[in-house]
Amino acid sequence: WARILLEKSEWRIFHLVTWWFQTRLFVGRGLREGMIENIKYTLFWLVVLLSKISFSFFLQVRPLIKPTKELLKLSGVTYSWHEFFKNDNKFVVFIMWAPVGLIYFMDTQIWYVVFSSVLGSMIGLFSHIGEIRNIQQLKLRFPFFASAVQFNLMPEESLLPPQTWGSWLAVVKDTWRRLKLRYGLGRPFKKIESNSLEAGKFAHLWNEIITIFREEDIVSDKEVELLEIPSPSWNISVIQWPSILLSNEISVALGQAQHWQGSDRRLWRKICKNEYRRCAVIECYDSIKHLLKRIVTEGSKEYGIIERVFMEINSSIDAGTFTENYRVAELPAVHHRILALVGVLLRRPGPKDRQKIVDALQNLYEVVIRDLPTQKRQAESLRYAGLAAESRELLFVDTVELPAPNDEGFFRHLRRFHTTMNTKDGMFGVPKNLEARRRIAFFSNSLFMNMPHAPSVEKMLAFSVLTPYYSEDVIYSKEQLESENEDGVSTIFYLQKIFPDDWKNFLERMSREHGVKDPTELWAVDKVLHLRLWASYRGQTLARTVRGMMYYYRALAMLAYLDAASEVDIQQGRELLAASSLQRESEDGQEMEGLPSASSHHSLGSMGSELSTLYRRSQQRATALMKFTYVITCQIYGAQKAKKDPRAKDILYLMEKYEALRIAYVDEEVTDWDTKSYCSVLVKYDQVQEGEVEVYRIRLPGPLKLGEGKPENQNHALIFTRGDALQTIDMNQENYFEEALKVRNLLQEFTHHYGLRRPQILGIREHVFTGSVSSLAWFMSAQETSFVTLGQRVLANPLKVRMHYGHPDVFDRLWFLTRGGISKASRVINISEDIFAGFNCTLRGGNVTHHEYIQVGKGRDVGLNQIALFEAKVSSGNGEQVLSRDVYRLAHRLDFFRMLSFYYTTVGFYINNLIVVLTVYAFLWGRVYLALSGVQHSIENSNALGNSALKASLNQQFIVQLGIFTALPMLLENCLEHGFGKAAWDFFIMQLQLSSVFYTFSMGTKGHFFGRTLLHGGAKYRATGRGFVVRHEKFAENYRLYARSHFVKGIELIFLLIIYMSYGDNGGSSVVYILLTFSSWFLALSWIMAPFLFNPSGFDWLKTVDDFEDFLNWIWYRGGVLTKSDLCWEVWWNEEYSHLRTTGFWGKVFEIVLSLRFFFFQYGMVYQLKIAAHNKSILVYLFSWLYVVVAFVIYMILARAAEKYSVKQHLYYRSIQAFVTIFVILVIVLLIEFTNFEFVDLVLSLLAFVPTGWGLLSIALVFRHLLIRMSVWPIVVSVARLYELAMGIFILIPVAVLSWLPGFQSMQTRILFNEAFSRGLHISRILTGKKPNPGY
Repeated sequence: WARILLEKSEWRIFHLVTWWFQTRLFVGRGLREGMIENIKYTLFWLVVLLSKISFSFFLQVRPLIKPTKELLKLSGVTYSWHEFFKNDNKFVVFIMWAPVGLIYFMDTQIWYVVFSSVLGSMIGLFSHIGEIRNIQQLKLRFPFFASAVQFNLMPEESLLPPQTWGSWLAVVKDTWRRLKLRYGLGRPFKKIESNSLEAGKFAHLWNEIITIFREEDIVSDKEVELLEIPSPSWNISVIQWPSILLSNEISVALGQAQHWQGSDRRLWRKICKNEYRRCAVIECYDSIKHLLKRIVTEGSKEYGIIERVFMEINSSIDAGTFTENYRVAELPAVHHRILALVGVLLRRPGPKDRQKIVDALQNLYEVVIRDLPTQKRQAESLRYAGLAAESRELLFVDTVELPAPNDEGFFRHLRRFHTTMNTKDGMFGVPKNLEARRRIAFFSNSLFMNMPHAPSVEKMLAFSVLTPYYSEDVIYSKEQLESENEDGVSTIFYLQKIFPDDWKNFLERMSREHGVKDPTELWAVDKVLHLRLWASYRGQTLARTVRGMMYYYRALAMLAYLDAASEVDIQQGRELLAASSLQRESEDGQEMEGLPSASSHHSLGSMGSELSTLYRRSQQRATALMKFTYVITCQIYGAQKAKKDPRAKDILYLMEKYEALRIAYVDEEVTDWDTKSYCSVLVKYDQVQEGEVEVYRIRLPGPLKLGEGKPENQNHALIFTRGDALQTIDMNQENYFEEALKVRNLLQEFTHHYGLRRPQILGIREHVFTGSVSSLAWFMSAQETSFVTLGQRVLANPLKVRMHYGHPDVFDRLWFLTRGGISKASRVINISEDIFAGFNCTLRGGNVTHHEYIQVGKGRDVGLNQIALFEAKVSSGNGEQVLSRDVYRLAHRLDFFRMLSFYYTTVGFYINNLIVVLTVYAFLWGRVYLALSGVQHSIENSNALGNSALKASLNQQFIVQLGIFTALPMLLENCLEHGFGKAAWDFFIMQLQLSSVFYTFSMGTKGHFFGRTLLHGGAKYRATGRGFVVRHEKFAENYRLYARSHFVKGIELIFLLIIYMSYGDNGGSSVVYILLTFSSWFLALSWIMAPFLFNPSGFDWLKTVDDFEDFLNWIWYRGGVLTKSDLCWEVWWNEEYSHLRTTGFWGKVFEIVLSLRFFFFQYGMVYQLKIAAHNKSILVYLFSWLYVVVAFVIYMILARAAEKYSVKQHLYYRSIQAFVTIFVILVIVLLIEFTNFEFVDLVLSLLAFVPTGWGLLSIALVFRHLLIRMSVWPIVVSVARLYELAMGIFILIPVAVLSWLPGFQSMQTRILFNEAFSRGLHISRILTGKKPNPGY
């Protein structure tokens, strides 16, 4: 605090003390944390650094000390080439230490990952994350669920008396109440009564969640009945738990009672040990009593018999003599007769079926009267007791009252009664949909986590949600759903196979609501909108995002209703509900508010439409509108309207559907002087005028887009938001209704202190909902999930360096409005605009926290090309961050240990990622140098040095392979949330599906684009698209994307590995070579083969042939002025190296220096050729350049001849070709005859001279302008085209071989789509286009 006081003070006397470390700028002052926070992250880094230094010393540095000393003393080395420094081994020592030095600077990242993963898991464990993982665990906690809802989601004022919550006593009391709630301690939290206010609120809230699930088609109608809490009816005296909780309880209770020998009290005590069993027994007893009275005419003798039977049973129960008076062994027979009766009633019997009911009642009567009592009673005795008819007439013949077939309330309760009585399994598979189960489990678990108490809706902080939108899909059109890709697969067919449960539930809902009998009817004009919305809600569309965010409005409206209902006597409303017959109303999917009404709450045990008459619906809607606004900043909405773009119509439909939705856009107007004026406009939909109306129009000084598009789009709409908080949501996100219920708790975090400060940014966790599409999507989902949960958890506490890593963080709106806004928009430097909001917040003394009791959904890229483009954008953005003043100031103003946290979690991650790649290069280039120079042979022949050098080399390679620990966060987070068994199994399956290949390939993407941005700048936004990726990417497309970032580097590594394998000694052991180069081979092959392994139909023979023809057409097409890069190789080539035309002087110097490494191949290999005859003179190398010149001259002759004679004088051109061929053959014959030349030298020459040519091309690109002026540039382009062609063929050969092998294509398909297979996806049909019906 003293340091903060000094830094923030403006007193001049303090400047005398702080001038040497504190600038006069406002930003960067007072960044110190409190003592406790400082101790926590300091201890963390002390442990990390101590482990790192110890490990580095004992396994990296120490093993190399002895070999280094011996190398320096080694003499008499026999070199295989001309060595300029023969008497000095210092360069060899440098080569040995270079990988170790790089690893030394890189492995801190690995140690950080290990310790942060362990710490994050422990924090998550103590935060109670993952305690409820499935329905079985939910079943154990459900009795305390209502109390958890009341404690966390209901207003604090109605729960606890007013207290000074800042006091320690209040904190202790609150903690104790949470402990009692979490572990069921104390009577108030053990169970709730059916007629309590707490039960009513809980039932309303729970059933509303299930209703939303049904609207989203993730549960079926049957599952709704199993999951809901029914309204209090049929005179049930206990709370009616959801049917899935009562499943099998009656069967267990019957089993306990059937052979019981003890007293009634002991039997009942045994049954009551399970709360669900107790409630199930009482509910079924009350239900059969009500059912029999319901279907028998009141006042009849049969009705009296029923009443007397239950009176006797009740008397025995009260007296504790039931087991004495009745044979409990006959209870299964009674159970069987009751099920028979209910089975008849469930078929909605008509007058013709009356006899079946009479028979069922008579059978039940016989068992209860004749068999169940312990003492058999004569007919006279029964008539005297009123339990039999006076004469021999048959009972129930004329007294049965059939229930009305349209009495939905009766049959709904009857189905519940039948399910409870008849189910003999645990129903752990309900709901069937995995997404519904995940959401129920997370919401249930979150209510037992620590969160602030919720204020009433009227007292909560108001907030807005802001979403930037440009031209993405709003609602999928009919044409988009029907259009087929090259494999004959339409979008709607693909979605049906990916989401089979959702599709089945959707058809069920459409059948119930709109009478759809056949799926083809969905394409009708009046129903196609429902189909379009269903598909859009499963893609990454604006409609999905808007629906999710508008759940805030629906949740607040419902919570406002519950707040008002808590102030009156609720008992009268519940009695009205019990007296009414519940009808399942048809829903049109348009209900928004979440308020009780006949159209939106059909027998869900909520307060019901009768109770809603006590409150004004408009009041709750107005309250929700005052507290929440949703602004979508559709930058070009005005232009879309002018062009009659269908997306503008869809946006208008969304505004009409959701009254809290506002659209902000930039309007261009042409003035009288033919100049354009620009205005920021906010519009909404007016229900009275039935159209779009303008709310605000603000004139702008000029065009909007001066910087990066997305942040500019956010900034112009920021003034249209309202409230104290602002949540930023991207186009690929969604929200859930049950999570929206906790928004009041989340906003209360702004009032709490975390350390010295209140938070200015609230981070919340995300769930990646695209993980089930393919194995690639699963890999990306697992990686992203560990980052947004475990990673963010540790960054916020204890490291205190969490920034803003994108959406959906919640900002203190007023704080940010006075400090520059939430987005920096300078072009290029702020391409990753999200994180700069976190930089700005930290530099200005703000605080960023992370909270995991609430989540939103998030979509990620699902295809390899999409993922690569996204990672290229992020990596380039991090390269620009290194150059930004924000990072510079943070690095200077943070204390040392917090600066370490900041470095290793932002730009340091990408720097270390680049160092990993450089380490592989340094290791292999060093090995190749030792092999070609002959130094390694001398070392191996030295008995004292050979073994120690080999061990040191193995240690280096072992350290590189430690990168596998970077998967530890994903594994531990999965263990925490899903259990060790499932986490281990998932990790094993991921390895079978080649996840390591994917992550290695991603490492190459990050390293390439980050390094290129550091050297040359030029980061740019790369549109990835958010569509479904099931189409086959052509080879030319993959080549364009990965040629420079992966293919060139992979081929270089393969050249190095082949040379090392050929000339390295390795003690003559193949095992040593494999141990030394395994990870390098894996890296090289991953970079080359991954685009084809993860490409649908990547190894289909016919597609491979077509791809090769397409690649040749792309290579040889000359193009024109407006030709695009996907049609012409030369256009792509010029674009790929465009950064060299804008880079600075040092960027060109570095490019030339890096290109010089390719000349080493020639220098090392020419001395290994047979023609060299072991000559070590420098003239051998210089003479080898003659071959380069000769090859270049021959190529120029052939190229010039082709250009001049190939068309008009074809025979002349063929003669020149023949002459050149004869000349080459003659030269080879002369070399064989008069020198030591052998045919193997031809192959080895490729390893020597091909890299030289590539190095010359790389340098020529730097001097492009000079070569153009010298008229040499066309030759450079021609040579480059040949290199690209050769490189493409080299890559395509293994693809073609694998495509030719039988069975490999099906195996690749299984690897790529294994997760989708488990969800019912018929990939074989998708990839071949063999659908049963078009679109279905």
